[in-house]
Amino acid sequence: MEAITLTDTEARRLAIAVQGLAGPRAETSKAGMLRLFRRLNCVQIDPIRAVERTQLLVLWSRMGAFEPSLLDDLQEERQIIEAWAHCASFVLTEDYPLFRRWIGRAYTGSSKWSERVRGWMEANAEMEAHILERLTADGPLPSKALAGPEAVPWESMGWTGGSTVTRMLDFLDRKGVVITVGRRGNQKLWHLRDAWLPEWAGQALPEEEEMVRAACQHSLRALGAATRKQINNHFMRMRYPNLGERLQELAEEEVVLPARIVGEEGPWEGEWFIHRDTLPLLASIQDGEWAPRTVFLSPFDNLICDRERTEQLFGFHYRIEIYVPKAKREYGYYVMPLLQGDRFIGRMDSRIDRKTGIYHIHALYQEDETRDDARSGGAVAESLLELAQFIGAKGVELGDRIPAVWRNALEEVSQGL
Repeated sequence: MEAITLTDTEARRLAIAVQGLAGPRAETSKAGMLRLFRRLNCVQIDPIRAVERTQLLVLWSRMGAFEPSLLDDLQEERQIIEAWAHCASFVLTEDYPLFRRWIGRAYTGSSKWSERVRGWMEANAEMEAHILERLTADGPLPSKALAGPEAVPWESMGWTGGSTVTRMLDFLDRKGVVITVGRRGNQKLWHLRDAWLPEWAGQALPEEEEMVRAACQHSLRALGAATRKQINNHFMRMRYPNLGERLQELAEEEVVLPARIVGEEGPWEGEWFIHRDTLPLLASIQDGEWAPRTVFLSPFDNLICDRERTEQLFGFHYRIEIYVPKAKREYGYYVMPLLQGDRFIGRMDSRIDRKTGIYHIHALYQEDETRDDARSGGAVAESLLELAQFIGAKGVELGDRIPAVWRNALEEVSQGL
């Protein structure tokens, strides 16, 4: 079949549109949020709250102001669950079989890690039995309610610290025995997987090939046009065995179609794909139906989680600096990219003081070739005001590093709170 041809601008706009960052916002209801999850497939979870938890920021960027309890409701109603996608994420419960395919594999192999975990869990069999008994009788429960028999401690190796009970719960989660079913602040609530998920969750899985076919389609629909590497890096990151063969099958069935992206200097290198379900949206973009927005994004947003793809599509180099020593940071601790239309026009380093309610904008950086006008500043200020209201700020304080042409518009933000 002849390749579907897109300009680089159309490819950018398609990537933004499939992510729900252009056009009408998603409806601020449980039904609207669930439809958005079906579009995104996963939303990363992170406890850092310099501005707000990333799972809420990702949804806010697409919905505007919404009631955060809607997310809790979807989890309580068992429509979404926590699983490992790009990273720890909320995913659709209906997609659990895709994740279950990989659960437990890290602990059944012959690696030193697998042997270490198995040995540690055997040494703590009494603690495991106690946890399962408590969850059976009284779940869901937080980890602090599951302390029991003396246990052999887990020796921390940097990222694997935490209490012995927490370690055991993490390993039981990865084995598919327990599952996180909610949160009280940053405290996870745990329950037995088979007591929480629908009965079908424990049934025999389809063949691996079917799992990969389904997962790679989820990934591609959420990307717009993408290469095999980009598909592999999205949604179920790096868990697409024999992806090339599956893509070939889908291409023969004309479910996945070849794509060709053409920039100013000619066609882009590599083999690109597009899902046939995405063609109507592409056609509307090519017909000029484009309703851009100006909006700040979480550092962990789905649109930019593949840094290499972000650079290729948008010419935007972005790296999170949370774990970089302060003296070596280029932009700041918690920096939110600023999307306007089909380009990133800036990035903002900010933090809210939850005691005073003041939202401190330490710096707002313009990208090269950004339109330097008052209209652009007004759109930036409007998005900042919406963000400040969403996170419950009582005021906004601007630092010194604010583009002069935008400062007047931004100084009016506090007056709107």
